[in-house]
Amino acid sequence: MAEPGTPPVIGIIGGSGLYDIDGLTERRWESVETPFGAPSDEILLGTLGGQQLAFLPRHGRGHATPPGEINFRANIDALKRVGVTEIISLSAVGSLDEALEPGTFVLVDQFIDRTFQRIKTFFGTGLVAHVSMADPVCPRLGDALEEAASSLEIETVRGGTYVAIDGPQFSSRAESELYRQWGANVIGMTNMPEAKLAREAEMCYATVAMVTDYDCWHPGHDDVTVEAVIAVLQENAARARSLVEAAVPLLAGRDAACPAGCHTVLDAALITPPEARDPELAARLDAVAGRVLRQ
Repeated sequence: MAEPGTPPVIGIIGGSGLYDIDGLTERRWESVETPFGAPSDEILLGTLGGQQLAFLPRHGRGHATPPGEINFRANIDALKRVGVTEIISLSAVGSLDEALEPGTFVLVDQFIDRTFQRIKTFFGTGLVAHVSMADPVCPRLGDALEEAASSLEIETVRGGTYVAIDGPQFSSRAESELYRQWGANVIGMTNMPEAKLAREAEMCYATVAMVTDYDCWHPGHDDVTVEAVIAVLQENAARARSLVEAAVPLLAGRDAACPAGCHTVLDAALITPPEARDPELAARLDAVAGRVLRQ
């Protein structure tokens, strides 16, 4: 449970096709208990080029957990408990943009949340907080990922909007066209409420959206199928591992709190005064919000 300005611990959340990270030394899988239940899996801890790293497979090893049943609060809380300060989210997505072909990586900077069945906050009755989501992606992480992708000659686009849906079904054609009209560039099922919870937990967050298909809107391509997605997933996964290996050293040198304010967002978010706070809820937030609750 690191304080702002402490040396970084990089957290990697692996999406579909990414269930492990190569190249780690001193690696070990560790079970982490949280007040919000069990995370998707144990967390793989180790070092990569001397930098501490924690990896969590979002769907669990073996991909047993569907998007709508992921315990997002437990995942973020568990990463916070092992000291993670910044999160790189690796996520398979469909493209809603002609220019974003399968195989392209998109460093999204905005989200549209169209999920309805998920708990989206750590806070609640007895302890209320409102964090800003105006700029949900840490620009410092985006810079490092962009530089790393360029060095590897991975086709990468900086900027874009990710629309999150519940799933597990893919979109209807009408839905796909609607999201295109809204200006969304990619579509996925897992980055919400993940990004919101990472924000509440004062962790830098960035998404690498890895395009696997054209959803179902594109007249020149077949409707999305699991078989087609898996074929591209396997290609994307290898490049994603290389991207992580190249990006992590670029994030290792931070010696102060994130200049974008990611590590101190709760300073201006808590509404409930100390005397009115629910002590039971406050105790559950010892990792997520302990920095401000202890003040």
